[in-house]
Amino acid sequence: MPNGTVNDDTIVHRWRSGFQCFCMNATRLFLLLMAVWLSGCADTRYYWQSLRGQWQLMQAAEPIAQLLTRDDLAPPLRQRLSTSQAIRDFAVADLHLPDNASYRRYADLRRPYAVWNVVAAPEMSLQPRTWCFPVAGCVSYRGYFAKADALAQADALRSQGLEVYVYGVPAYSTLGWLNRLGGDPLLNTWVNYPDGDLARLMFHELAHQVLYVPDDTMFNESFATAVERLGVQRWLQTQATPDTRETDARLAQRRQEFRDLTRRTRDALWQIYAAQPTASGSTETKALKNRAMQAFRDAYAQLKLRWGGYAGYDDWVAQANNASFAAQAAYDQWVPGFETLFVREGRDWRRFFDAVRQLSQQDAAARAAQLDAWTRAAQSASSALAISTSSRSMASIGWAQAASW
Repeated sequence: MPNGTVNDDTIVHRWRSGFQCFCMNATRLFLLLMAVWLSGCADTRYYWQSLRGQWQLMQAAEPIAQLLTRDDLAPPLRQRLSTSQAIRDFAVADLHLPDNASYRRYADLRRPYAVWNVVAAPEMSLQPRTWCFPVAGCVSYRGYFAKADALAQADALRSQGLEVYVYGVPAYSTLGWLNRLGGDPLLNTWVNYPDGDLARLMFHELAHQVLYVPDDTMFNESFATAVERLGVQRWLQTQATPDTRETDARLAQRRQEFRDLTRRTRDALWQIYAAQPTASGSTETKALKNRAMQAFRDAYAQLKLRWGGYAGYDDWVAQANNASFAAQAAYDQWVPGFETLFVREGRDWRRFFDAVRQLSQQDAAARAAQLDAWTRAAQSASSALAISTSSRSMASIGWAQAASW
């Protein structure tokens, strides 16, 4: 999702003057329909904040090609914009992602995130609450352009006995619906990411324009995450400098170790909740949950030591609860399954996308079963490889010791 703030007088003036002729302009009518998609019709206030936020974001965007011709453009921003366009071109030429207006414009929103998402889950379950909207279907989060609104929603959900997670989102996809109006812009919230992460996020959001299945957040996000990972592997191999590859490898290693830790914790919590006798959870179930969460925090502390004190995940760990684990599961759960499908299709992007579209035509239970099977197979193969590699390493150590004796 996009991030930044648009509170300056110029943008506010554009919003007010633009709104006066909103109903008479077909383009703005389309924005109105998009706001319905983003927010649903459940309450007027949420509807209007979605409409206003999307409108302000689009009004703040300028064509990157024009920005690059300006003499007063700051050199660091010029470099980042140029890099972003090279990555955008690569996405089309090498990954066969959509060639359209998205990420050809840039907006400085003057805030750290495009939106803030709210996720909620019961005290004894990893099943997130869902909200249902026209077009988008049911999703396991609710987005706000103002952090204060997100925090207010979080308080309301906590009052219902739910565990809640609020997080900032640097970019989001409108699924290609706004490409005729300039598309999704590149934002200040992620333009300064390291090159590998800039590519990841762009590939992820463009993947949502390839395919989006209503009512299936885990399918959509796991697919987009697989595209991001596979795409950035190719980009690093063919486009990145040695320094960029080294930096990305270090970041990716930390990211994977943290994902592995959270996956193990999710699995432990799922087993605990599956065995509980009541929905509210027994005293024993709650004690098991607390032990699992403490084990997670202890393991993270050990990771930090190995990382030399890197604290990039501290905020996530501090908030860790059922809602945050549920949110992450949507992005990670079936990634190995989609990666397996990519290999089965000969690592051909067009064939892969066609196969994913065919998979999406199955009913939810059937595609979930297929992805579960591919994911388990991939994880088993990965574990076997790790054991084999470890055995070879131990054999090498033994040989070296024997030689030294």
